[in-house]
Amino acid sequence: MKIISFIAVILCVPLMLSAQKDERPVGRLTGNFNLEAWYYFKDSVIGTEVPPEKTLMNSYANFRYDYGQFTAGIRYEGYLNTLQGFDRANDGAGIPYRYLNYKNDQVEFTVGNFYDQFGNGLILRAWEDKNIDYDNAFEGVQVKFNPANGVYLKGLYGKQRTYFELGEGIVRGIDGEINLNELFDTLSVSKSRIVLGGSFVSKFQKDENIQYNLPENVAAFAGRLSFQHGLFLLKGEYAHKINDPSADNNLIFKDGDALLVNASWSIGSFGGILGAKWVDNMSFRSDYRAVDKNLQINYLPSITQNHAYSLIAMYPYATQLTGEAGVQGELFYRLKRKTPLGGKYGTLISVGYSRINDIERKTEGLANDTLGYETDFLSVSDQLLYDDFNVKIERKFSRKFKAILMGQYLSYNKKYIEGKGGMVYAKAGVLDLSYKIKPRHTLKLEQQILVTEQDRGDWYSAMIEYTVSPHWFFSVMNQYNYGNSDKNMRVNYYTLSMGYNKSGNRIQLNFGKQREGVVCVGGVCRQVPSAYGAYLTLTSTF
Repeated sequence: MKIISFIAVILCVPLMLSAQKDERPVGRLTGNFNLEAWYYFKDSVIGTEVPPEKTLMNSYANFRYDYGQFTAGIRYEGYLNTLQGFDRANDGAGIPYRYLNYKNDQVEFTVGNFYDQFGNGLILRAWEDKNIDYDNAFEGVQVKFNPANGVYLKGLYGKQRTYFELGEGIVRGIDGEINLNELFDTLSVSKSRIVLGGSFVSKFQKDENIQYNLPENVAAFAGRLSFQHGLFLLKGEYAHKINDPSADNNLIFKDGDALLVNASWSIGSFGGILGAKWVDNMSFRSDYRAVDKNLQINYLPSITQNHAYSLIAMYPYATQLTGEAGVQGELFYRLKRKTPLGGKYGTLISVGYSRINDIERKTEGLANDTLGYETDFLSVSDQLLYDDFNVKIERKFSRKFKAILMGQYLSYNKKYIEGKGGMVYAKAGVLDLSYKIKPRHTLKLEQQILVTEQDRGDWYSAMIEYTVSPHWFFSVMNQYNYGNSDKNMRVNYYTLSMGYNKSGNRIQLNFGKQREGVVCVGGVCRQVPSAYGAYLTLTSTF
């Protein structure tokens, strides 16, 4: 009944507004639709499971209606039943996301569901990504206020989504940002731009723990700075959280801290990015009992590189909420065109490096055992969690032919990150070739190899893709675990695909096997099970 009433209000608002005018304003309806369905087969070698339903489906549709200064929207979601690898708590269908928004020159407010982010998200970020089964949207009230040029304020009050329900905790937050160049006329023409910001967030949850006297109100605050001069940009943010016992930290009463610094620059053909992050006990959820990806208030961005190639990305890094210290760097250099090294069209070379270690923890001689441990600010332990060094060369040899060559050396602490296995050392390489046979017809050959003596051993992958732009594509891909110590597990994970695109609509048919692994987006990950079957994806925008 609540949803029906909400939809009725949305539909009535334009009519009420237009009744006050001689001419009826024209509204605009936009949205998108997505569906993914699997029909599963049994494969005892790779250990696939066939659900009783045989076929599973994930789907959603967004509808947004803009009418003058008002915007209303709903999202329908249907999981009938949820695809393997996604939480079965999703099973069912409904409208868990709906909102009404009003905006003028100074004020904007939203009632219903919404997403938001304060700064880099160290103490608050609400977002969703269907690929990793993540959605921590708020339901409540959000207000944004622009009292003067260069001054931006916003606040929110609400509960967080957990599948089709809401978590118990209540989240309150305010954020402010000042752009000095917009605020002061004397700085408006300056080549340097300075932005200052700060945030405060608190959560309330009734203490029902019979063993500990847990805090019912937990606060966190953060400050940030952004400085830009020409093509140089420096951004930093520090966050502190009051003691917050939870399932993540084994109910210890230690405060948390986080520091994130990023810099980027470009000088002619040379550019780069550098980043550093230090985190200590910064898990922040609206329910202290929640685990996995559920009810996270904040977001601790990964500073490791996101790779697109499947074998290069076989061991992605998952952010450690309880503590980590890391650095990242990536340098770019474009060799000049019409030179012996640069070739006719120029050559782009990029070198990347990421390293994450654990932080130091002192557990002896604690004044209070409930603290769990002590650590020095910016401490780094000798325990390596992740290490990635990679080089990529991109070159266009002619108008028809281009190539990408990439190599990687990786260290991955699987026991620490996934809770099983040991340290994995791997070397990987990619050769990606594209040739335009004739206008709109392109043939792509992609080969990858990963060599390791740990985990499941060596892999080889090859893909051939034929594209008839802008509508059709056909591809054949196979990944072979040829280095597995168990000869019975040296399996070909093949996939046959074809797809069609037109006018915002896309349909793709696939048949084959899916290898077990991990998919990550920005340090938030989802475990992907082995699967064998036929699957369909359909997307549409309007």
